[in-house]
Amino acid sequence: MIKVGIICEYNPFHNGHLRQFAQIRARVGSDAAIVCLMSGNFVQRGDAAIFSKHDRAEAAVRCGADLVLELPLRCALSSAEGFADGGVRILSRVGCDYLSFGTECGDGEALLRASELELSPDYDRLVRAHLAEGGSYASARGAALRELGAEAGISEPNDILGVEYCKAMLRRGVSMQPLPIARNGAYDAAKIVPEAPSASAVRAAIDKPALWLPAVPECLHALYQSAPRYSVRAGERAMLSRLRTLPDEAFAALPFGSEGLWSKLMRNCRACASVEEIVTATKSKRYAKTRIQRMLFCAFLGLTEEMMKQPPAYVRILAFNARGRSLIRSMREGFALLNSGEQAPPSDAAVLENRAADLYSLFSESPVAPGGAEARSRNRFLPSV
Repeated sequence: MIKVGIICEYNPFHNGHLRQFAQIRARVGSDAAIVCLMSGNFVQRGDAAIFSKHDRAEAAVRCGADLVLELPLRCALSSAEGFADGGVRILSRVGCDYLSFGTECGDGEALLRASELELSPDYDRLVRAHLAEGGSYASARGAALRELGAEAGISEPNDILGVEYCKAMLRRGVSMQPLPIARNGAYDAAKIVPEAPSASAVRAAIDKPALWLPAVPECLHALYQSAPRYSVRAGERAMLSRLRTLPDEAFAALPFGSEGLWSKLMRNCRACASVEEIVTATKSKRYAKTRIQRMLFCAFLGLTEEMMKQPPAYVRILAFNARGRSLIRSMREGFALLNSGEQAPPSDAAVLENRAADLYSLFSESPVAPGGAEARSRNRFLPSV
C-alpha cells in the first residue's frame, strides 16, 4: 500500500485540505493511505490551536485521512526548518512513500532547485551579507537565492515551507519523495473564499458561522459547532503571570533568542500589559512577529533551546479509521507510537508534553478543564469513515 504523509496543523481543516486529499488520490491512486502528522495543541506560528488536537484529528479522519499522528511539541513550535525536519524524520521512519504539501507556485522542480541552492556552501554566506546590510531575513534569503540562480517565485509562505521539506529530505537522504500540490487562493487572504479558503480567514470569522461554515466540509459542521474553542485572549492572564515571574536564566535558555533578543523579550514581558504589546515591542524588521510569538510560547511552556535539539523519541496516535489501525501495526516497527493516554517513558519530552496538555486548558473559552488531560485522552477511532 502506498503511504502519503502530510505535515499539517488543520487549524482548522477546511475545503482546501479536502481538495489536497482528492488531488493526492488522483495522482497516486484511489487506494493510497493518507498519514497526517499534525501539530498538537500549540501551532508553529506561535499560538494556541483554535480546536483541540483530538477534535482537529477527528476532522481530518472524517474527511479522508487514514491516520493522524501528533507532531511533537518541540517540532511544532520550531522554525520552518525545524518544523519540516522533524516531520520528515518521523514520516520517513514510519514508512511513508511520499510527502505531500501545498504550494503556491505548483512547480516541484523549482522548489527542489531552490532547496539544493540553500544547501550549497555559498548560501549562508550570502544571507549573512545581506542581513548585515540591514534587511529582513526574508529579503536576505530571496536576494541570496537570486544571486545563486534560483527561479523567481519562491517567496510565498507555502513555497518557502515546501523548500524546507525538500531540504530536509535531501539532507537526511530519505527515500520518501515530494508530492507538491498547487493550492488555490492566498495563504493569508482576509476574505473567505469557500472553495479555496485560508485558515487565518476562517479563524478570524469564527464567531460568525454563516461566514466560515461554507469554507469547511459539511461533514464537519456539527463537530466544529459543538467543539470547545481556545484562544490566546482567553488564556492571556495565565501567560502574563508566567512570563512576568520567569527568572533571567529561563529567558536566556529560550530558542531563537540569539543576538540578545531573549533579553529584549524578557524586559518587555516584565513591562507590557498584554501579549500583543509584548510582541509589538519586541519584533523588528529583522525579527518577525511569528518568531517572537514562538519564543513567548516556549517561555510559557518551558521549552528550551537544548530541548529543541533532542530528536523525537515517540509520537502519539490521535485518530484513525479501520485502514489506519492496520497501518499502526507495521509503523511501530520503525518508530515508537503511543496511544493517547498511554504513559510515555520518563524523559524531559514526556514532562513537557504533559505540561503543555494541562496548560492548554487555560486557553479554553469554555470552563477550564482539570489537570491530567494527557492521561485522560483517548484515540479517536472512526471505523465507518
